[in-house]
Amino acid sequence: MTSILTSLSNGAVLLFVVTTMLAMGFSLTLSQILAPLRQWQLVVRALVANFVLVPALVFAVTLLIPLSDSLKTGLILLGAAAGAPFLPKLAQFAHGQVALSVGLMVLLMVVTIFYLPIAVPLLVPGAKVHPFDIAVSLVLTMLVPLGLALVVRARYPEPAGQLQHIMAQASNVAILLVLVTSLLANFHEIIGVIGTGGIVAALILIGGGVVIGYLLGGPSGDTRTVLGLGTGQRNISAALLVSIQSFTNPNVLAMVLVASTVGLFFLLPLSCEIGRRAARTPNDRGGTQAYSNKRHKQPGTATGQPTGAALTAG
Repeated sequence: MTSILTSLSNGAVLLFVVTTMLAMGFSLTLSQILAPLRQWQLVVRALVANFVLVPALVFAVTLLIPLSDSLKTGLILLGAAAGAPFLPKLAQFAHGQVALSVGLMVLLMVVTIFYLPIAVPLLVPGAKVHPFDIAVSLVLTMLVPLGLALVVRARYPEPAGQLQHIMAQASNVAILLVLVTSLLANFHEIIGVIGTGGIVAALILIGGGVVIGYLLGGPSGDTRTVLGLGTGQRNISAALLVSIQSFTNPNVLAMVLVASTVGLFFLLPLSCEIGRRAARTPNDRGGTQAYSNKRHKQPGTATGQPTGAALTAG
């Protein structure tokens, strides 16, 4: 039964990643994705937050909380892997800049492909990482669907709008499946980690990542929100791939799964609450204009944002 639930969970994650990438590609243009990344100061802060400060936080956590070597390794893998495919959905729920979230996700994912093979052996002596396998997995599940959808939208904007709605609906269903199947498939691992300090360590990693990203997000409320969520949400796909390929101890994989599940149940309500606060008091946020434009302007306008209808299912 557990193997069936695990397969369903993995399938749900794959479905969510692909449909989310397709939905983003059908609703955005390449220029909209790249525009926020021309802000070099924001790019530098994002890289420092995800590849310097978060790994440093993980190292401090492993010193303060007495974890077994295998649990430490799983936590380190998550700390070193950035560019989560869940970020655009979290940004959507939080009424943040979705184009920025996609651009940030692609940037962090590409850097992760080169960063993991260097960082993991340094942080976990004796670990061997296969960069080609990591790159192929991430490119096929994230970059290829996004690129195909961008091409379709550029050439056939009207059908792309219809496909975006379908993919957004499928993405919403898939994320519910991910939550349910992840909880059921990892239930015993979660119970097993209770009392070891693993769940507390995972919460510190995720919550600390949100705080780090938010503080480095700059003066705009929108960029702080996106960078905070993007730094708190780690790249589950990359961490799972490395844990399976490079480590034989099952507790390494268990820690990655537990921390990933904890992260989903922490960040989804957080992003929804941020979105509710934004909807109630838009005039109090640093990103007021972006939020207003997202609601009232059409794709391709000066804001560089798709409409609210293009970002939400229903």
